[in-house]
Amino acid sequence: MISLLKRLMSSTPEPLGPTDARLALSALLVRVARSDGQYDGNEAAEITAILMTRYALSQQEAEELRQQAELLEADAPDTVRFTRAIKDVVAYEDRAAVVEALWEVVLVDGKRDQNEDGLMRLVVKLLGISDRESAFARQRVAARRG
Repeated sequence: MISLLKRLMSSTPEPLGPTDARLALSALLVRVARSDGQYDGNEAAEITAILMTRYALSQQEAEELRQQAELLEADAPDTVRFTRAIKDVVAYEDRAAVVEALWEVVLVDGKRDQNEDGLMRLVVKLLGISDRESAFARQRVAARRG
């Protein structure tokens, strides 16, 4: 995990392989979940479910990935550097798809917190995703949640 952080923070980062990209994006899910100061079992379960669906993992594999992501997120630098580093090494399609997953995490508790909203605006911009695309992703998630 330390080597992944070193590669992410390198002055000349190289594209990540699928496994490392998956871990980095999963850590971003954890960062958003923790942004309101209440990272609970519902948010952890939501992240696990997202990882199972997104990466076709078993529950155990997804839980292990989430736990690794929690450790990576705790060691990762500030959100700006961490997210910019992800943008530089993860394909646009993967970054765009993860925005919807980020909204799943934000909305899992049925309410929007201003810290989560602020972090989402920042993260979306740093990932190179438009506000419009993010709004559509949020609307899709909200529609699924009813």
